[in-house]
Amino acid sequence: MKYLIPAALAAVAALGLAAPASATGKMTCSVPQKSWKSQDALRAALTKQGWKVTKSKVDGGCYEVYGTDPQGNKVEAYFNPATFEKLLVSRRGKILYKAPAGHKH
Repeated sequence: MKYLIPAALAAVAALGLAAPASATGKMTCSVPQKSWKSQDALRAALTKQGWKVTKSKVDGGCYEVYGTDPQGNKVEAYFNPATFEKLLVSRRGKILYKAPAGHKH
């Protein structure tokens, strides 16, 4: 019995580290967190490019942004958190832009 509790705690901790709870699977980024720029900096960069950002969050290790792109489309978009490179832009499930295959992010 005395080994059961530590083993259960280790299993729960491993599950928590293995898969972020909010990841949707649409895009994943493998960028060390120490190299990430802030979400505020991403918002500022996108605003300069004509985007209107209504919400941003981390999803799958990428920055996920909801808002309006420069063309006026209401979109969901993913960006590399270290470089702010655009990786995926979709509107109501339709992909408007996707980074080329084999692209590292």
